[in-house]
This record gives sequence, C-alpha cells and structure tokens, in this order.
Amino acid sequence: MYKALYRKWRPLTFDDVISQQHITETLKNQIKSGKTAHAYLFTGSRGTGKTTCARILAKAVNCPNMKDGNPCLECDICREAEEGSLTDIIELDAASNNGVDDVRDLRDAAVYSPERCQYKIYIIDEVHMLSNAAFNALLKIMEEPPPYLKFILATTEIHKVPATIASRCQRYDFRRIRQEDMAERLTYIAQQESLSLTPDGAAMIAKLADGGMRDAVSLLDQCSVCAEEISAETVSATAGIAGRGYLYDILEAITDSDAPKALDVTARLYDMSKDLMRLCEELILQMRNIMLIKASPDTAGSLISCMPDELERLRALAEKCPLEDVMSRLELLQECRERMSRAMNKRVEFEMALIRLCGNVRTSVQTVDNSEIFDKIKQLEGMIGRAAAAPAPAEKVVTASSPGGSDQPVPNIDIRALKPSDIKPCEKWEEVLEEFRKVNPAVASSLEESQAGIAGNVIFITAKNPFFVSLFKLKENALSLGETIFRVLGQKFVIKARSTVNPEKQRSMAEELVKKAINSSIETAVDNNNDQ
Repeated sequence: MYKALYRKWRPLTFDDVISQQHITETLKNQIKSGKTAHAYLFTGSRGTGKTTCARILAKAVNCPNMKDGNPCLECDICREAEEGSLTDIIELDAASNNGVDDVRDLRDAAVYSPERCQYKIYIIDEVHMLSNAAFNALLKIMEEPPPYLKFILATTEIHKVPATIASRCQRYDFRRIRQEDMAERLTYIAQQESLSLTPDGAAMIAKLADGGMRDAVSLLDQCSVCAEEISAETVSATAGIAGRGYLYDILEAITDSDAPKALDVTARLYDMSKDLMRLCEELILQMRNIMLIKASPDTAGSLISCMPDELERLRALAEKCPLEDVMSRLELLQECRERMSRAMNKRVEFEMALIRLCGNVRTSVQTVDNSEIFDKIKQLEGMIGRAAAAPAPAEKVVTASSPGGSDQPVPNIDIRALKPSDIKPCEKWEEVLEEFRKVNPAVASSLEESQAGIAGNVIFITAKNPFFVSLFKLKENALSLGETIFRVLGQKFVIKARSTVNPEKQRSMAEELVKKAINSSIETAVDNNNDQ
C-alpha cells in the first residue's frame, strides 16, 4: 500500500530534524546526561517538527541502546513505538479529546507504572484545545507526577495554554524551517524516491511551504504524479498559483496604472483555473519585496524572498513608485485577501482591488472621514460668532465660579484682598483629577495640565485649556466637580475657575483653524470674505 511521502520521510532521530538544532542539541544532551524534565512544552507553527521531536524524545529516553542521545531504532521498544503499539507511550489528540473526563481517565491511568519501559510518556498534541476544566484536572498530576511519568505537550497557539500549565514545563519554541534547508531536504528525498526535481522546483516548493516541512513534502508528493520533471512551472501549475510571468505582468500593470491590462491577465488566469487567493498572496509577497527594496536597498537581497533572476525585475518596479504608494498597495492587497476568504465571489473582490490599485492610490486606499473635522469646525464657527457679538471683557483672564444654591458654601475670605502668597497649592489635585475622570471624562480632559490652589474655603483652578471655563459654566459640570473635590478633600469649597489664554488669542486660533480648513477645501459655514 502506498504511503504518503510526508509520513514515509518523517524524521526518526534528532539528527534528521532540520533547522531546529537549538532544540535537538539540548534534548540530546539532556538524554545523555539523564537529566530530562518531567514535562515539556513544544510550540511553533505547523510542520516545524513539534510532534516528531516529541516522538523521538519519547523513544530516546526509553531506548536501552540509546546512541548519542538518539534512539537506536533497532530494539523492540523503538520498533513498537514507531508502529504505535507500545503501551507506555500514549499519544492524545486534544482536538478530539478535550473534555475533563478524558483528562481524568488519563490521570487515573497514570498512577500505574510502565509495563516495559523506564518511563510512561504522554504526548498531548494541540494541547491548547483542552477545556478549562480539563486543564485544571491536568494541573495537579503535572505539578507532582510520579518519578516514572513524563508529559510532552505540543501546540501551535501558545497564548491559549494557561500560565499554570506552561510554568511547569520546559518550553521550546520551534522556528520556521529555513528555505535553503527545506530545499536541500526535498532534493535528498527526491533522490531517494527517484524523482527528477530541479533546483528551481525545490526552491519554489520551499517558498510556497512558508516554513512548514510537512506542507513542502506533501506538495512534492503531489507534483510527482503531474510531470516527470518537477520544475518551478510544474509546481506553479500543481499548486494553482500564477506563473511568474503573469505575476510580473500584473505588477507592471499596477505600476503603470493600466487597469485593462491587469484585468485581462486576471481573466486569462481565471480561465486557466488559477487560484485567485493564491495569486493575491503572491502579489502580497512580491509587493513586500518591493517595499523592502525601497526601504533598505543595500540589504534587500538578504531580506526578500524571490527567485535569483527576479531581483532585477523587482528593483526596476521599485524605481517607478514611491515607498508610500507601495505600502498603500500592500495594505489594500492584504485587505482584499481577508475579504476574499469570506466572499462568495472571490473574482469580484480581486478585480475590485486591482481597479483600486491601478487608480489614485492615495485616495482610493485611504478614505478620510471628514465628519468629525466638520463638526469641530462648526463648533469653532459658533464660538467665533459669539465672541464677535459679545463685548470685550475688561480683563484678559476669564473667570467663573460654581453656581450658587442653598447648599453652596460662602467664601470666608476677601478674595479681592488676596495676595499670591496667600494661595497654597492643592497637594491632592492629581487625586481630584483622577477621580473626576471617572465621573465626567469629557470635562476632565479639558483640565489636563491644570493647577489648583487653596485659600480659606476657596479653591482656585487655573486651566490651560480655554474651553474648560465654558464647560464649567454649565451647572451639572460645576456640581460634579464640586462633589468630586468634596469626596477627595473632605470639605466643600467655593470654586473659582479661570483660563490663562487671552480671549482674543483664543479667537485668532479658532479663526486660523477655520482658515486652514477652507484652504484644504473642507466645507465650512464661514464666508471667506468675512472680516470678523
């Protein structure tokens, strides 16, 4: 019976695992010294060797003929473990056995010593899928396991593993497999399987696998039945992605703002049953390459992911557009890819994105909502009108106090006779502001960088924001501030509020803002010729 290549060529020893030497060497040293931990946590993206290393570790610690930290693969324990018939190495899939009852069964069985091996080992794959109750049931036995018991947990989503579990494990982070290591391994497998794999074909498979060896070997297996020679073109056709020529045709059409050409190429690819989501991903990758060439031209060769003969074409495209446009296009493509995953008609989504990419990028990619700006300008216009109609104040400093009432205190000092030295700083003013933010955040925001001083039962508030005085004149705002001061300071005060901003300067600032808005072609209700 035919066996899939990814299963047939799964590594059997630590030496066969690629791009994870920082982990395999540590595990080998632990095994040789006999200082293995009772619990391990392997984390990383798919296809990087987590479950494979867990199986090798389970065999190695139990192998009676261990060789340099690796299992011998010849004894009965190694053979039965590889066949899955060894009862002392138990693999659980947490995706389908994630309930508390499953973990209780595991815990009940764990009290029995191993039948043939030195250690009983539980390998729990996708451990993040366990329920909270299951994690709680697992916690106690992981905290104080019998000396013969070991756990190896594997997950692709480490953030979902509770800290109480992770803290009891030795954690190892598996990296994405490097493309050059993956291409070398694919070439070796192809030679052993008598497959004709070209260097560019191996590089293309490694590039599409995105750091996952299992995906790479599966794609090699798929390509092996499509052509006698597995080249980059074979891989592109098998994977359903655009050939490189089509890809650069689209990129050049986008750069030249040639929407008809981009749509024509897309139509031909669609008729050839090309996967448009894959095409979008390829465009994202190449747009990223262009971005890196623009941002770091000297080191781009080591940062980008492309075939060697494509670098010059990418540099030529990078010279035609500024970095801002490249980043805007990249953002639009990423949004398109996200929408395509949910859309019923992926072709429409992709074509809409192409039309936007070929148009005015700055306005099409980023639509500015002027509604909030317009509302602010309308408020400023009203303030300017009121300021123009009102008589000029005698002083440049605006003052206000809280509204009176039967429960309002009366000043117990002569405010007009006060000297600056008579007013003492309010030491708890920051506490008052912190409490006021919880009660009335809108008004509290206008008190940023404000100061307060106390003389008798009068508290003087000096705000840098001129709008605070206008807000304070509203009764509900003054009452809420007075109540907050009472809760923090323990007594009622007569509140005097002022702004240090000159009213004429305040008006000029508002007029200047309106002027800038008019010059920016934002609609306002102020007449350009008004000299108020």
